[in-house]
Amino acid sequence: MITKRIIPCLDVKDGKTVKGVHFKSLQEVGDPVEMARLYDGQGADELVFLDISATIEGRRTMTKVVEDVARAISIPFTTGGGISSMDDIQRLLRAGADKVSLNSAAVRHPDLLHEGAMYFGSQCIVLALDAQQCGENKWTVVIDGGRTDTGLDAIAWAKEAVARGAGEILLTSMDKDGTKDGFDLALTKAVHDAVQVPVIASGGCGKKEDFLELFACDAADAALAASLFHYGEMTVQQVKAYLAENGIEVRL
Repeated sequence: MITKRIIPCLDVKDGKTVKGVHFKSLQEVGDPVEMARLYDGQGADELVFLDISATIEGRRTMTKVVEDVARAISIPFTTGGGISSMDDIQRLLRAGADKVSLNSAAVRHPDLLHEGAMYFGSQCIVLALDAQQCGENKWTVVIDGGRTDTGLDAIAWAKEAVARGAGEILLTSMDKDGTKDGFDLALTKAVHDAVQVPVIASGGCGKKEDFLELFACDAADAALAASLFHYGEMTVQQVKAYLAENGIEVRL
């Protein structure tokens, strides 16, 4: 049986890890390199590093931070933010990232998904999909760090992105982001059921029971969390032990 993955997320702005609510009111929470090293030691399955202001500021992901994080950990590592070309993808993979996540650029230039998958392999190309509810069982795709509602149907875009070469989907519910009210199960399951690649659920995790609820209904292949881990409310080991006790297959 394939194990479920637990993935801490480092949202980075100006070289510091930050956390907010609904992508706003950002507060510094620590140094990304030290936090990455901590989560590696706790048994995290992977790590996600997102330079959340790179696209808006019109610059590329901070290569130096990516290099430092990659040297500090031994687990798979995904990075994103400000990636808009094949050169960007190559630069970050060479800097030590195992995968890159494409969000705004994928919407504006969908061929980048195909080109990246053909050249580097689909296992390196992650679609970062930020979604916002717009009706009953309907969600739209939001880009530019939550600032631009594209009007695209989130489920349809997930299918198209996978057809173009995305090997994984990092799905964030904007409505749930930072609220600690639990994952958006309806959104996550809808996307998970629509595609044949792994889906990482993100947004809203606030307690260990949220992980169990997500995996018990088979809504995702992995769960990403930030606040819960950043503020020391729980460790990755504690979450995994709880899941194992409740019949969820995880890597211990």
